[in-house]
Amino acid sequence: MTGHGYEWAVAVRGLRKRYGDVTAVDGIDLAIRPGEVFGLLGPNGAGKSTTVEILQGHRARDAGEVSVLGADPATGTRAWRSRVGIVWQDESAPAELTVRETVRHFARYYPRPRDPEEVIGLVGLEAKADGRVKALSGGQRRRLDVALGVIGGPELLLLDEPTTGFDPAARRQFWELIRTLAGDGTTIVLTTHYLQEAEALAGRLAIVSGGRVVAEGEPAALRRRYGGEATVEWTEPDGSPRAARTHTPTRTVAELTGRFDGEIPGLTISRPTLEDVYLRLTGQEDPR
Repeated sequence: MTGHGYEWAVAVRGLRKRYGDVTAVDGIDLAIRPGEVFGLLGPNGAGKSTTVEILQGHRARDAGEVSVLGADPATGTRAWRSRVGIVWQDESAPAELTVRETVRHFARYYPRPRDPEEVIGLVGLEAKADGRVKALSGGQRRRLDVALGVIGGPELLLLDEPTTGFDPAARRQFWELIRTLAGDGTTIVLTTHYLQEAEALAGRLAIVSGGRVVAEGEPAALRRRYGGEATVEWTEPDGSPRAARTHTPTRTVAELTGRFDGEIPGLTISRPTLEDVYLRLTGQEDPR
């Protein structure tokens, strides 16, 4: 056990969920430490959102063991629910209220909420605090959704595709917000289709395909384990480009160094990215 009263913020074993003849989750196992940022990756229909709904207690499971903050979400009390924040893909804020009114209203649902003004500042909406929700941009509305997810001071925050529709600048700003929350000790479970986002934020990842976890680990470890060969590219003295795929790029460069006098023209080394690993493990790799 830890100081939180539980060893794992999230512990899942053999989780299963079916919708009629469709198996959405087919035996998922997860173990997420308190204070960890954990990424859950997978294509549409892989079972990510269903898993998040079960962790939050919003959806019943068919089989398996689930513990979230030391309790079973299926029987979670109101006090337990106040310790879990969630940001869904769909907006939840009432359009006619102002940002300040909305955050203050949602704060009343929790026994020990964070200060509404502090939360508005945390998500960068101070300048819009007195503006109506319906007048916010898409990125600003998403920030408000995050404010509503954290107003209760949750120990666990579930983020389901939180930056969908963000432009690159807004996405980077959102990343800083997540890092701030993680720095405060909040456990964060993030589902996303943006591989760069997952790599930037998550200490560990689980890649889900067909309702199962097909790989789990730190992003760098997944690249090493499943990434395959590196590509070494250079230019021959006659100007023709050359490339070689190899598991030993350093050796290839050493051999090239012996052939060239000085610098190797056009030398680049490309190692497999997390996207390459993801596409391979989910069966979406380009066959060429």
